[in-house]
Amino acid sequence: MKRRLLALMLMASTITTPALAQELNQAIGQDLPDLIALYRDLHQNPELSMQETRSAGLLAEEARRLGFEVTTGVGKTGVVAVLRNGNGPVVMLRADMDALPVEEQTGLPFASRARATSLAGVESGVMHACGHDTHMAAWVGAARRLVAMRDQWSGTLVMVAQPGEEIGQGAKAMLDDGLFTRFPKPTHAIAFHDSASLPAGTIGYSVGPALANVDSVDIRVRGLGGHGAYPHTTRDPIVLASRIVTTLQTLVSRELNPLDSAVVTVGSFQGGTKHNIISDEVKLLLTVRSYTPEIRQQLLDGIRRVVRGEAIAGGIPEDRMPEVTLREGDFTPATHNTDTLTQSTATLFREHFGEDRVRQVPPVMAGEDFSRYHLADPQVESLIFWVGGVPQDRWDAANGNIAELPSLHSPFWAPDPEPTIATATEAMVVAALGVFGNRP
Repeated sequence: MKRRLLALMLMASTITTPALAQELNQAIGQDLPDLIALYRDLHQNPELSMQETRSAGLLAEEARRLGFEVTTGVGKTGVVAVLRNGNGPVVMLRADMDALPVEEQTGLPFASRARATSLAGVESGVMHACGHDTHMAAWVGAARRLVAMRDQWSGTLVMVAQPGEEIGQGAKAMLDDGLFTRFPKPTHAIAFHDSASLPAGTIGYSVGPALANVDSVDIRVRGLGGHGAYPHTTRDPIVLASRIVTTLQTLVSRELNPLDSAVVTVGSFQGGTKHNIISDEVKLLLTVRSYTPEIRQQLLDGIRRVVRGEAIAGGIPEDRMPEVTLREGDFTPATHNTDTLTQSTATLFREHFGEDRVRQVPPVMAGEDFSRYHLADPQVESLIFWVGGVPQDRWDAANGNIAELPSLHSPFWAPDPEPTIATATEAMVVAALGVFGNRP
């Protein structure tokens, strides 16, 4: 492993010469007006998860023009573009395409006014509140540069435009549709995500865990309803559910090692219809976050134990015990960056961009189905990194306090597009070249 890492680091130093760095930077600068125009188009015309037909069409058209072998409709709306350029590694660069059911409030002149109906049947405004429009623009920028530089690398480039990341279904859908069997299977998978926690143009990376396991849990709390004036004749599910909510907080604060990170959040508490009616039922919706399989199982087992224990304490009969349902189809596994690729690419980034623009950052509790590519084949080396999007003036005004800035998924989130897309494009190219190396 150490020998492999040293070889990659030595290779990286040969491809990040000042002349190459300047040439790449200038070429991306020339592409940038066109990439920004694409970004604005995508931002103004967002599409919900697994409905990304227009976005996929734009990316597929660009890849065809560049000479890639392009297949559309992979995993419903995904795009796979393959460029074979001699012997060498197979590098997959992935961008996600879907937007969120959020009504935009940025005030941008190209703000989305789109509305759509989700797969769940909910009609809403639609916005690229997670920055996937910057991902797609940088995907195009990286594809253009790597094609233009094909005399400087050898191997196979697989560009993947993925649907459905926001609902955790897109990567699985593409894998189920033969991504690793119908097309060249990658030796390395690389992606980036824009960040609302870093100034624009800054690169962040995590070693090991980068993003969390995400579980969705439904709890149906059943009681015995009746008149609010006669609570002694009932078994109040709202009181019981309230006790469950508070006791669940002890799973992290009192049962996990303080050095282990996890989250148990009750995102929805639904029950009751009228002031003076004690309801029969309450529904709780939970999101549960962790980094390891062991902590994940401990939390899920703990939820079941707490729910049953509180129900027994509340006098709920056995035939009306609460029901705990784990939504297996919504599970997103934790994303771990593999060590060799992460360390070699981080070294290359520092050499190319400078120490002040590259930093190691802690993992986050958000989820990302990019994890599934490495899990589908553990031989695939994998890295997802962050590219800061916060406009520098807003970062300075907040003094770097991210609590004062819009987060991802906020209706106010608007990355500074020029430095974000330019940096992401350059970083994806540099990362790919770090794996490919120079043609012998």
